[in-house]
Parts: sequence; C-alpha cells; structure tokens
Amino acid sequence: MGDINYIDLFAGAGGLSEGFLRAGFTPLAHVESSEAACFTLKTRSVFHYLAKQRKCEVYNSYLKGKITRKELYNTVPQKVLDTVINAKIGEENRQIFKTIGALLNGRKVDLIIGGPPCQAYSYIGRAALKHKEDDERKTLYIHYGRFLKRYRPKLFVFENVPGLLTAGKGRYFKNLKKYYKRLGYKVEHKLFNAYDFGVIQNRRRLVIIGWRKDVSFTYPEISPTSGTYSRDDIFSDLPPIRPDDNSRYHTYISSPNEYLTKTGMRNGEAFVCQHIARPHNTKDLEIYRLAIQKLVGGERLKNNHVPAEMRTQKNVSDFLDRFKVVAEKPHTMIAHIAKDGHHFIHPDENQLRSISVREAARIQSFPDNYYFEGVKEDQPRTAAFRQIGNAVPPLMAAAIATKLKEIIL
Repeated sequence: MGDINYIDLFAGAGGLSEGFLRAGFTPLAHVESSEAACFTLKTRSVFHYLAKQRKCEVYNSYLKGKITRKELYNTVPQKVLDTVINAKIGEENRQIFKTIGALLNGRKVDLIIGGPPCQAYSYIGRAALKHKEDDERKTLYIHYGRFLKRYRPKLFVFENVPGLLTAGKGRYFKNLKKYYKRLGYKVEHKLFNAYDFGVIQNRRRLVIIGWRKDVSFTYPEISPTSGTYSRDDIFSDLPPIRPDDNSRYHTYISSPNEYLTKTGMRNGEAFVCQHIARPHNTKDLEIYRLAIQKLVGGERLKNNHVPAEMRTQKNVSDFLDRFKVVAEKPHTMIAHIAKDGHHFIHPDENQLRSISVREAARIQSFPDNYYFEGVKEDQPRTAAFRQIGNAVPPLMAAAIATKLKEIIL
C-alpha cells in the first residue's frame, strides 16, 4: 500500500496525530477549532519537516527564543502550514471540505482519525453540565460521520472517554454505531488504559475502529508494552524550579534514564523547553505543603480536612480531592489543570508548586521538543495546560497506529 495518509479531525494539540506520524503515516490535514492549538499543530508540522531536512538547529533556535514564530514558519514551504485548518467542525464543514479538496489534489484519503470533545460523555463532564441533554458535543459524532461519507476512507479511528458507552443510557453509542454502519462501515470498540502502553498515568480510553465493508480487516489485538515505570522516571532529570518560573529553557540535570530513552521523550538535546510553572498565593502553598506531608505519611489530604485558617474557598464537600499530590503512579491528567494546579501538586516539598507545563506534557508522554503554543507568541502557560489536559497520549496512539499499519500492509 506504500504511503498511508490520514486526516485528523478535532485534532487538539496533535497527540493522536503524533502517534500516527511515529508509526509512519502521513498527515493530509489537521482540523481544529482552537486557534492556539492550531499554532501548536503548525509548529509541530514545521518540526517534522525540518527534522526530515536535518535542520533541527533552526527549530531549536525557536525553542530557545532566538528567532520568532514568524521567522520559524518562514523556513518551510507554505504547504506545510496549510495542512492545519482552523475551523469548527459542524458549522464550517463546507469550507473545510473545500480546503481539504485543494490539499488532496486528486488523492484519496486512506484513514480518518480523531475524537470529538469528550467532556459531554465523561463522568466529570456530566456532573459539570448538569446532565444537559442538548449539549451539542454529544452529536459531534454525526459530523465526524459526514467526513466519512465525503472521503470514504478505508479505515477510521475514533478515540473518546469510556463514558461514551453509557451516556444517555447508552443511546448515543448505539446511535453512533447505527449511523456509521449505515455509511457502510463495520464498527468495533475496545477499552484501553494508556498506562499499559508506557504512559505514566491511569487513563482509560475508548477506541472505536471502523472499516469499509469491502475492506478485509479485523480489530487488532494490541498487546501492552513491557516495563513498569513511575513518576520519578519522568521528573528526575528536570531541574528544580520555583513557582512562576517562566524561563525560556533549562538545562537537564542528569543523563536520560531508560524510560526517557526508550520512549524518545528526550531527543538528544542538552536543554528542555517549557519547564515553566504557574504562580501561587501563600495560602495555597501552605495547603500544598500539608498535602505533601500527608502523602509521605501514606494518606491523601481531603479538602474537608484542610484547616479552616488555610482554606481559600467555602465549598469543601463537592470535590474532596481538590488538592492532590502527584504520586508514584500519577492520576489521570484532566483539562482542569488549565484553571489551577491544585490537583497536580509537585511531590518535592523543597519546590512547593504545582507541576510545570513540561512535567504535565511528560505525564501525557509528549516528547520534550513538543512546543505548545498560544494565540500570542509568548510563554503560553494556560493555553499549554489546556491542550495537554485534553490530549491523547502519543505513546498510546503510536501503539494503536503501529498495529494498524502491520495489518494494512
């Protein structure tokens, strides 16, 4: 089959796409509504282009702040940037189809990947949305299907949260399968834990794979990878920093360990970018210290056990795990990290802060040269946290993509 191409829908920061790129697939287009995430996708596309040209020093100059984003983008052909389409799927499908048509230039689409925003299906999301039945995100699978109808790829991969199986008493998932089968696809699903593929967090995900009825295919057996790793494998070589550290880059304090080498998280450079931390007020830091001390003693600090003189909010009953230290096996990364760092406190009492952008990215298995952009060109801490929290871990994506490629070829 040779070169296998794909379109990435609801692409986010590109975690799913990064996994497919690693497995040797070729992106035709990334479609994403967030302007900040689109800049991230463009910057990563520039990296992959320059890496093939053996010009990584240009990209590294940008990571170090020696050249601007515009100057970086000017080092590659415009077609590299044009593969990123900043548009909202649903409202702007007609224009998206037109743009993709120009990119295809007569070629057929082999594969469509992506996962619509999952908050409406997640257990946390359901509570936050107060069970809104009309949340438009619950029907975005229909718009995903319209891309299947338009391009008729041989395969598609639809990633989401396990809650999709039970949301609306199961009717959304039932309707999804019916719809895709009506479009001419066989559909199967499996649940995976990203931890089984080298991602250092418990992150259960639903992976739906569909294939055209004329294609000989079966849902692959994707075996867990070997090796048991922990938080220290991704934190130990990063230099200590203080809250509100906004340095453009830092030097590693040790050589890469087995995990960082095996996963390709370290990329042969002596520096790391976006190891930046948010500021904290004094009361929060007091709570962080108490939470770390509790964890050392073998227990978690519950929000209703925070001493009254330390509390920064009145409600102590709805979210008992509000303050949570990153343990040996980190808990699930969530989008809320963009709002505050209370749920991801760094375990080192001497640093006393929430985790940095780079530490969050490592928990999600992004390589260290993956740069998360904002709309404006600065150190986009909040935008980076939001993109990381919503991302598909590249290591898990790569495991799925590698298996798919074995079967396709």
